[in-house]
Amino acid sequence: MMNHCTIASTHRLRATGHVAPLMLVAMLLGAAVSGCGAAGSGGAGSERAGAAGAPATDAPTSPVLVAEGQRVFRFETFGDEQVWTDTLHLNDVVEKNVDPTTALKIGLKVDADALPAGILEKVDLKSPATTVALLKMNAIVGLQATVDADNHITRLGVTCALCHSNVDNSVMPGIGRRQDGWPNRDLNVGAIIALSPVLSADKKAVYASWGPGKYDPRYNQDGKNTPLLLPPAYGLAQVKNETYTAEGPISYWNAYVAVTQMGGQGNFADPRLGIDIKHSPDMVTAKLPALRAYQHSLPAPPPPPGSVDAAIAARGRTVFDRTCASCHLGGSGTDNNNGTLHPPADTGVDGAYAARTANKAYRTTPLRALWQHAPYFHDGSAATLPDVVAHYNRVRNLGLTTEQLRDLVEYLKSL
Repeated sequence: MMNHCTIASTHRLRATGHVAPLMLVAMLLGAAVSGCGAAGSGGAGSERAGAAGAPATDAPTSPVLVAEGQRVFRFETFGDEQVWTDTLHLNDVVEKNVDPTTALKIGLKVDADALPAGILEKVDLKSPATTVALLKMNAIVGLQATVDADNHITRLGVTCALCHSNVDNSVMPGIGRRQDGWPNRDLNVGAIIALSPVLSADKKAVYASWGPGKYDPRYNQDGKNTPLLLPPAYGLAQVKNETYTAEGPISYWNAYVAVTQMGGQGNFADPRLGIDIKHSPDMVTAKLPALRAYQHSLPAPPPPPGSVDAAIAARGRTVFDRTCASCHLGGSGTDNNNGTLHPPADTGVDGAYAARTANKAYRTTPLRALWQHAPYFHDGSAATLPDVVAHYNRVRNLGLTTEQLRDLVEYLKSL
């Protein structure tokens, strides 16, 4: 039960005036972009789909490499300004029309640690000029900007943190300390892209249809539209294939997104998908090992104290071991580490996205921090954990009682 589709799945650069463009590994663009990391075409640090064995994820990792990976995750754009600035002209849109209140409404987050003390009490949160000032301070999570002496945004790019970081809301909703690896389910990527003045009305309608927390990483490849939930980027160290459909391991996906979705200037090739993109210089491939090391260092967040009834969860584990553990194996939580994939009919989920991918099937998604990132399934079609277990009870004919369903939900909350 609860297989592939259940999404379970400090270094800071300050700048005054010029913010160096740095990186992203999140699912992003669409008309000219769309995804979240992928394997380069055999370059340094790449992990090719179908390669014999996965990289050792439990080997000791240099703290220096992890620190560099954090910088890449938070600040590296891979040169994707050529899409966001030169093609979509979102630098002009943000400068003229996006005030902080609007930015927070579409799910952008602000890093409280980058803000001078008391600054929010002194600025106009309804003025786009304040947004420019926040960008100048490098305070908007996942955005990198170059701001000139006249406070014009001359270059704008995105990083992995845009989609795969959140904040703890310790200052106010949308403003707080970074939580790297937490999916930003408030982020309306489609609405952000649709702000571009160069897009046609039909493309804007597609982007507007995605809604908060969703993104279609294939739309700009095949023109179809089945958006996915933005997944967590934590708890990945024991997982071999970090995509819903298991095309490849984490650096494969990081490269795919960086090059085909973010618009990064790097190399990515997958003949199964008919994609072969090359840039010179390649600004992506050499950064993948550090990025992977940082992502592997991010643990899944534990449930809040007092949020789980231990006695009920213990009974739920018994139910889980009997009905779910054949797919959610061991410490990894997925039978995909053994090479298993599942056709959509196995679990009663929508197969439209799988049909667009190389494997035409879904992997069992690892169960990690389920309490933290509702909704569930690859497409968000289950709003709550009770909805998830009710779905599998029906589709898999598990025959669980009301009490067993409750116990199972409590156990899932504990993961």
